[in-house]
Amino acid sequence: MHMADLGDVRLHYRIDGPDDGAPVVFVNSLGTDMRLWDPILPLLPDGLRILRFDKRGHGLSTCPSGPYSMGLLINDCEQLMDLHGFKDVMFVGLSIGGMIAQGLAVKRLDLMRAMVLSNTGAKIGTKEMWADRIRDVNSGGIEALADAVMDRWFSKDFHKNADLELWRNMLVRQEDAGYTGCSAAISGTDFFATTATLRLPTLGIAGSEDGSTPPDLVRETVDHIPGSQFHLIRKAGHLPCVERPDEFARVLTDFMRATGHI
Repeated sequence: MHMADLGDVRLHYRIDGPDDGAPVVFVNSLGTDMRLWDPILPLLPDGLRILRFDKRGHGLSTCPSGPYSMGLLINDCEQLMDLHGFKDVMFVGLSIGGMIAQGLAVKRLDLMRAMVLSNTGAKIGTKEMWADRIRDVNSGGIEALADAVMDRWFSKDFHKNADLELWRNMLVRQEDAGYTGCSAAISGTDFFATTATLRLPTLGIAGSEDGSTPPDLVRETVDHIPGSQFHLIRKAGHLPCVERPDEFARVLTDFMRATGHI
């Protein structure tokens, strides 16, 4: 684990795998840190060079005052990739991570070989919805949203799993200002027009019980990219890499092979 000083923020990041491995970048969702990907990493092929990091205001990264813009979050990721020579990558983004993927692909296509847009959209929610969430966090902390977020994140079956508490704890222990800052970034983002200009191999992954980014939104987003693929993971919510890690890892590995990444 390391910290990268990018000026106004210091990002906590981790690189695993050999220096000459096929490069993969994982960017996680709002309210989670890089541990989101822990369930699938042991299931991926050996020899990958994997970059993960905590977004500003999340995990062990610093939390500059907000609100943040999507352009700022994209720039954070771009700088970190440039700093460590990550280019021609398979980029895997979930939720806000998938928005960062879309924006970075438009800005720096040279960095990306292919992308996986998991449980995301070119536009997520409405300005009014995000304003309500920001107001609730400002008045009662993330705890005020936690139970509703768990309902959107996970299927009904997973709510019987004791591990639900792990993910609830991860959510409520994020910085309130980081959560609201990134919420503002999502609120101000509509990438439908720019995502439609992209021409790179793309896989969309959705969870059948996702209450945050329903399957139709994921499919609508990736359908804007010619030749894209779509995979629905059943009995999973917003974080299928947690609920169905075997299937998520298999689909991701198959996509890597199909695009010649491994």
